[in-house]
Amino acid sequence: MDPLSTRQCANVAVAFRKESPLRNSLLLAADRRIPIVSHLKAFNMLLDLKNVTRLYGTVIGVNDLTLDLPPGAHGLLGPNGAGKTTLLNLITGQLSPTLGSVRVLGESPRLSSRLRQRVGYLPGSEGMYPNVSAIEWVTYLTRLQGYHAKKAGELARNALDRVGIAEHMHRNISTYSRGMRQRARLAQAIAHEPEFLILDEPFSGLDPIARHAMTVFLQDWIAHGHSLLLASHVLHEIESLTRSFLLLCGGRLLASGSADDIHDLLADIPTEVMLRSQDAKRLAAELIGEGLVESARIIEDGLLKVTTSSSLDLSHYLNRVSGEGRHLIHELRTADDSLQDVFNSLMKIHRGTA
Repeated sequence: MDPLSTRQCANVAVAFRKESPLRNSLLLAADRRIPIVSHLKAFNMLLDLKNVTRLYGTVIGVNDLTLDLPPGAHGLLGPNGAGKTTLLNLITGQLSPTLGSVRVLGESPRLSSRLRQRVGYLPGSEGMYPNVSAIEWVTYLTRLQGYHAKKAGELARNALDRVGIAEHMHRNISTYSRGMRQRARLAQAIAHEPEFLILDEPFSGLDPIARHAMTVFLQDWIAHGHSLLLASHVLHEIESLTRSFLLLCGGRLLASGSADDIHDLLADIPTEVMLRSQDAKRLAAELIGEGLVESARIIEDGLLKVTTSSSLDLSHYLNRVSGEGRHLIHELRTADDSLQDVFNSLMKIHRGTA
């Protein structure tokens, strides 16, 4: 994709020059001494990170990050390689910080065994056993949370029912579609009834119908008062669930704000979306005719690449035509280049070089 035009860079710069919650949050994030939400006490916080740095040898995964996050639903937005997964691994206790401190729900994720039962985690990588059934797999992982076999089996069955695959739970995971595997993975994250759910790219590779099912489930989860942290590099995936955003790039927290603030930054910067359909040519013509995309190009047989400034409207349209059976869409994913360009611009502004 071509680099941002001068006009697009100017739009981003102008948005940051204005007094706005997003600009102010950027300034706060740049000053490690000031937490984003300073008026709440640490014991009320969902997350409390102080000057956290994680090094991999000489490579910086997370860079001097300070964050106080209250309970609720939050999106962690950033391009691939931004440090999102490293941050989630620190929060879940899989990694320890090289410098600084991490507290989750008031406890240390590395030292508190109790915390594991309060947090559910869906990692970005699958890590599933193909030759076992979903009920066996979820029961096994629930037992690792400290439950005895009978109780773990009961919790596993309830979780698989909640995500909508109870009738398939005795089939081997190797026979599942990508959407069904993702539902089974979600079931293991919620089976022990955590109060805080952490998801790393949960929509990756899902078709529109599976994405819709995932969105509806997570909306219900939030509506019941549970906390959620969802990491993604796709703005509209997070926007469908929460209005609270954190922007991460290069291991640094660039800004926090609402969806409206983010939209101001992303105005006039198109997003590239990859679609795989049985009739890519007809789908491309429809999307152009509906005014949902600015351009469409068939990359190979069945694979369509479109550019849009209306990602959320495009997502709703694809979900509708898939549900109506007008198009069979096998894959939907967002190319990362356009968002990477945005974050490159934000980094320049953050450093004062824009």
